[in-house]
Amino acid sequence: MADNGTAGNGPTPRGPDGGPARPPKVLPWLVIYTVGRIGIFAALTLVLWLLGLDFWSGLLFGLLLSLPVAYFVLRPSRDRLTEALAARSIARRTAKEELRARLSGTPE
Repeated sequence: MADNGTAGNGPTPRGPDGGPARPPKVLPWLVIYTVGRIGIFAALTLVLWLLGLDFWSGLLFGLLLSLPVAYFVLRPSRDRLTEALAARSIARRTAKEELRARLSGTPE
């Protein structure tokens, strides 16, 4: 039973301070990606309006054109967001397994 505290620390990833590693924050990357998508849509829609399209056509074509543009332009932030979500999922899964092990009373 005295080993229970140290047995759970083995598979846990370590951070730079020696404690358990924390997953990267998701919210900043989510905000960057969302604001980027909205910004690209707004810029393309404005350009289409300046070229002479009416309101609804400009909105629809702006939305349509913003999809591939955002796919290529926002790739780095989308990749970082995906990494943060995956790391968070792994951390939550590990914490859940450790909690189940502690509740069941097994040292693993």
